[in-house]
Amino acid sequence: MKIFIETLGCPKNFNDSEMAAGILEHAGHTMVPSPQEADLIMVNTCGFINDAKTESIERIFDMAQYKGEDKILAVTGCLSQRYENELFEEMPEVDLFLGVNDYQRLPQILEKFQKGKREKHLSDYNKIFMETPFRKLGENPYTATLKIAEGCNNVCAYCVIPSIRGKYRSRKQEDIVAEARMLAEKGCRELILIAQDVTAYGMDLYDGFVLPQLLRKLCRIEGLHWIRLMYCYEDRISDELIQVMAEEEKICKYIDIPLQHISDRVLKGMNRRSTAAGIRGTIERLRRAMPDIHIRTTLITGFPGETEEDFEELLDFVETTRLQRLGVFTYSQEEGTPAAEMEDQVDEEVKALRQDAIMRRQLDISLAANQEKIGKALEVLVEAEEGDGSYLGRTAYDAPEIDNSVIFTAKRQLVPGDLVQVEITDAFDYDLAGKEV
Repeated sequence: MKIFIETLGCPKNFNDSEMAAGILEHAGHTMVPSPQEADLIMVNTCGFINDAKTESIERIFDMAQYKGEDKILAVTGCLSQRYENELFEEMPEVDLFLGVNDYQRLPQILEKFQKGKREKHLSDYNKIFMETPFRKLGENPYTATLKIAEGCNNVCAYCVIPSIRGKYRSRKQEDIVAEARMLAEKGCRELILIAQDVTAYGMDLYDGFVLPQLLRKLCRIEGLHWIRLMYCYEDRISDELIQVMAEEEKICKYIDIPLQHISDRVLKGMNRRSTAAGIRGTIERLRRAMPDIHIRTTLITGFPGETEEDFEELLDFVETTRLQRLGVFTYSQEEGTPAAEMEDQVDEEVKALRQDAIMRRQLDISLAANQEKIGKALEVLVEAEEGDGSYLGRTAYDAPEIDNSVIFTAKRQLVPGDLVQVEITDAFDYDLAGKEV
């Protein structure tokens, strides 16, 4: 069977799609690059917030246009796991619904599936991390995600992920290291560690948080050049983790810490463990150990009960802390979460105005941070050729598809995955320009 997979959402979803493709290919199926060529179109959805749900639903209907009489349309991922019954009733165009725990069963499900019928296969999560020995990578996997855990034990009041992905399950260190070695052998230069909470790694398997020890092992793998940390909870960023980050050259001086807010009152309502003092202290510890570190965060405006004073405190934090990488979401009222039932829901227009105010302030902060790089030579990972001797790349301070890019010229032929030194000659709000040196 020829199969096309359309993926939406976060890097964890894209990792799932690569695993699903590997499982299907091992079973004898063929992956194709377009829905027109496929016998089976699979949409891997996101169901985290309203905007993501809307995008997923629209994409499902887009893919349904290619269906015809001979094609099978399947929906998997978080949206399917969360709304299995509603989607089955409201989307007769879809033949097959699967959840986030059913990728390993795909070959058996497809073997028994009969065209003309509709089915749903949604399993509960496994109690341990389930290894998948197959993963389909692109032709030049110079950057790759590495999932170190699944699920989440944090019970943030606004979040549906634990109900979709289940409880936290760490992956065995030896399995993580084995996959990292495989990726390095295939040409991976940048390894991006992902989980719902990377800093919680090991809590269920090793009776403690052992991310620092895992990082030491990954840094010994030949061929890997950058190791990047995503989705780190502030209260679990220990002195030991900071020391490892500072000492190991392969670990990018970059960390993603979704802070969500700075007001102690709002953080308590969100059921976050962090406090304003703790957040400021962690940022200070990171910057003291690594003066050049770039910290990425995400914030939420309009959480229920957020007052003008709470928002002003958040805005002041953005201005004074000057984090180089920052994004803002408006609070999404998700059914089934404690926050959805809270009083003092904030008006949608107020949420949007607060989001816009923060992003306008961040624009100046980002530009100033970029201007400080003018005249410096930075290592850049090549991602694409733009033509006429121009290339697009990223520094170690930037995660793919999320952060800044570097547009630069070179007098020699480069290919994606090359690492080059680039002198920065100009800076913009969210990008840099330069030339290879």
